[in-house]
Amino acid sequence: MGGKPVAAFGESSAAYCFGPFRLEPETGLLFRDDQPVALTPKVFDALLYLVERSGRLVTKDDLMKSLWADAFVAESNLTQTVFVLRKALADNVNGQHYITTVPGRGYRFVAEVQRVSGKRHDAQAVAFAAEGGLAAAAQPAPELPIGSARREPRLVPRSRAFLTATALAMLVIATVAAYLLWWGSRDRLSQANGRKMLAVLPFENLTGDASQDYFSDGLTEEMITQLGRLDPQRMGVIARTSVMHYKHRSEGLDQIARELGVQYVLEGSIRRDAGNVRISAQLIQVKDQTHLWAREYDRKPESVLVLQGEIAQEVADEIQTALGAGKRAAPLARPAPSTQSYEAYDLYLKGRYFWNKRTKEGFQQAIDSFQQAVEKDLNYARAYAGLADSYALMSDYSFAPPDEVVPKARAAALRALQIDEKLAEAHASLALITENHDRDWQTAEKEFRKAIELDPNYATGHHWYAEYLGYQGRFDEALAESERARQLDPLSLIIAADNGAILYLARQYDRAIQQFRAVLAMEPSFRRAHELIILSYVQKRQFADALADLEQLHRGREEPWMWAWSAYVYGSSGQPAQAQLALKKLAQANRKAHMYPASMLALASVGMGNKDEAIVWLQRAYLEHSNALTALKVEPAYDSLRADPRFQELVRRVGLVQ
Repeated sequence: MGGKPVAAFGESSAAYCFGPFRLEPETGLLFRDDQPVALTPKVFDALLYLVERSGRLVTKDDLMKSLWADAFVAESNLTQTVFVLRKALADNVNGQHYITTVPGRGYRFVAEVQRVSGKRHDAQAVAFAAEGGLAAAAQPAPELPIGSARREPRLVPRSRAFLTATALAMLVIATVAAYLLWWGSRDRLSQANGRKMLAVLPFENLTGDASQDYFSDGLTEEMITQLGRLDPQRMGVIARTSVMHYKHRSEGLDQIARELGVQYVLEGSIRRDAGNVRISAQLIQVKDQTHLWAREYDRKPESVLVLQGEIAQEVADEIQTALGAGKRAAPLARPAPSTQSYEAYDLYLKGRYFWNKRTKEGFQQAIDSFQQAVEKDLNYARAYAGLADSYALMSDYSFAPPDEVVPKARAAALRALQIDEKLAEAHASLALITENHDRDWQTAEKEFRKAIELDPNYATGHHWYAEYLGYQGRFDEALAESERARQLDPLSLIIAADNGAILYLARQYDRAIQQFRAVLAMEPSFRRAHELIILSYVQKRQFADALADLEQLHRGREEPWMWAWSAYVYGSSGQPAQAQLALKKLAQANRKAHMYPASMLALASVGMGNKDEAIVWLQRAYLEHSNALTALKVEPAYDSLRADPRFQELVRRVGLVQ
């Protein structure tokens, strides 16, 4: 285990040695065998915080507070920071191990740490920085047009600034290597369809009042929505879930552009007083850091929604000029009506944040937020679409009976379309309901296509349509559609995991496993990736790997549904005693709660070779309108049942042709 706590956080007179590494807080440098290791300031700070508490559990909350103070950032920012740190340390390579994850709680630095006094690398630090950082630092800053707002540079210690300049250059290689599986085909897709990509970074709240964050977040969301509709054939806009990773960011534009795969960035800020709102915005071409356009607006609060459209149109005009079109972009479709209530908008944003967690608790919190938004504004179409999305997915993630939640989902989707028939989100919601519950595949495809036609930059529309195509066995189309979703929302865990799911259904198990590993490297506790990689390992007959991942999935979880997975894996791997024990525990839990769907019992029965029982459970799942049957045609786990006429009849009843 690691050593004792070595120092109070922030002491600069000591250096810390572990393995081949030497960490120098005073210079802000990490060395491996006397060679500098490039780390961004945020990653360095995370390492220092962990090392100074070697051997102790560091909770996620404590580490996030130390890195981002009181700023609100998504937990995925922390996961990504630790992921990059592990890559820099070559953690768990050749038996080396420095950082362990404590599921559901945090991290522990487990290497033996020695505290030594003084620093030895000042001259090396300067030389290291001079190799690549000084030349870039000497370049003059680009001139901004009159009236634009220039952000004040963040002051950092001189040696840290040197390191950062060079680290950005070296991080290109490290980032590309780490995320090749995650974003590997995004640039090829962008080149193929000829579109340029834009990221609207979170507008900065410069009011000094954190309670006003909803205002800046709302403007960011509205800009993404409106820009995404202006010229979708030539310009793609990154989804909100990805750009919000950079709220209160420390990353440079080059790094952000690489991670998101964009050529243009829109950034801005908001100041607000009792009677006025000042919005500053600037459009930057990333490749040469050119400021193509910058403006400052002073308006009354009540005119801000009109101003959002004005900014969006001016930004689109500038990008059109850069693309050589030389004319104003005509909106493809009018933007969805925005609420006039900023409280409702704030609640909507919170709802989407919780919805993206894809957990039972997250969906309930999302529903509460969307419902409150609707109460603030009864004609808020997007809030109704959020309700529809939440109820539509609840049966998958919380085992809520479909007959209870689907009618609520349908009512919310239809209400959203009654308010705004051109709202892409509502069409996608209705398509999902029609596919999963009604099994009306023709109508579902029509609604998915309508959603994508109305808003080609709606990542979730592409994501769900890709799943639909995969269930049909149209794998080439499905993977192409999935790549479009990933290009638009490159940091989305669920989109990346479901890209792997399509590969799994297509029997491309090696590629699927690589994709799931990439997702789990970003978020080790992401349940869907664990479940899917277990299924893939079983199909590859890599039972040791399946059991190891099953143990990780069990860790920190006591939910009875885990016994279904245990029965499936143990049964498939030839361990009937363990499988029978798991199935017994699952049956006991199901008798008590009456809430675990028949599809899970079917999976357990398949693993144990009980084909008759498996088909009986699948027949019951059909009567329950289980979403699990949408994959009946192509699910590899059911291959042993396909010759049975009863299974073939089920496939026909679900509306699919085997």
